[in-house]
Amino acid sequence: MFELIFLGTSASAPSIRRNLPAIVVKHDEHRFLVDCGEGTQRQILQAGIGFKRLNRILITHGHLDHILGLAGLLSTFMRWETIDELEIFGSRGALERIHDLLFGVVLRGATPPMPLNLRPISNGTFFEADDFTITAFPVQHRGADSLGFRFEEKGRRPFLPEKAEALGVPNGPLRRQLVEGQTITLSDGRLITPDMVLGEYRRGTHLVIVGDAGEIDNLVEPCYQADALVIEATYLEEEAEMARHFGHLTARRAAELARRADVGALILTHLSRRYREKDILHEAQAVFPNVFVARDFDVYQVKYGEPLRRIENRANGGPG
Repeated sequence: MFELIFLGTSASAPSIRRNLPAIVVKHDEHRFLVDCGEGTQRQILQAGIGFKRLNRILITHGHLDHILGLAGLLSTFMRWETIDELEIFGSRGALERIHDLLFGVVLRGATPPMPLNLRPISNGTFFEADDFTITAFPVQHRGADSLGFRFEEKGRRPFLPEKAEALGVPNGPLRRQLVEGQTITLSDGRLITPDMVLGEYRRGTHLVIVGDAGEIDNLVEPCYQADALVIEATYLEEEAEMARHFGHLTARRAAELARRADVGALILTHLSRRYREKDILHEAQAVFPNVFVARDFDVYQVKYGEPLRRIENRANGGPG
């Protein structure tokens, strides 16, 4: 399961209720910050999630509304917070701009308070944990060297404790060996194979996050059958020509991608102040019914085989 915490959902400039783009993705003990618009550090504090283990940042592209918050975040780390390492992943073009911002403006010759590593990525898997991976893929957006990210849990065969109990397999290392695919020998000499205590293969949860995008044809494959797709909806179809000019999507085009890619649910973000939320939702739902419009501090749980859940909004600490 992946958990999403939206820290900023506005396009280009903040509004009264929406900050600039930033999303926290959680998976067990891992936490990732996707984009870091101006004011993100305050949003982190207001959401109550703190800075602990928030040491990996994924950047979709180098436009200022997606990276300016890195300066304040690093400044905060220099004064009050202690983390072992800060890793920032992005395209070479985005990292060049981030390097100028952090080393030329914030640090100005000073030593970072922790190892600060800018890690260039392009197309392919760039992060792998025991049970999930993150893959980058190219996105077309107004000349920017842009990326999207696919988070994929590894598939597994679930352990069936009732079968192990019936076979007399004791708790402890023997059960772990079966989960790892090893055949074991019980104290009475019986051989127990993994097939005797494991269920059918089940794929893991897939989550895709796209920042700004001007085209959808090249996104169908990397978004295919994701359990949830997060993507921009900066314009409505009535201003489709302006959307094309600035390399953005309308809510309808985002929904068309969701339908073509056969995703489970669509979460729209990067919203212009010129539109009402209900109009964005109405336009998208005409094409793809299972749509959510993200608000700052919304928290979603994404899990394979289950409906997408908006579990709370951390602006007020209550249910969403």
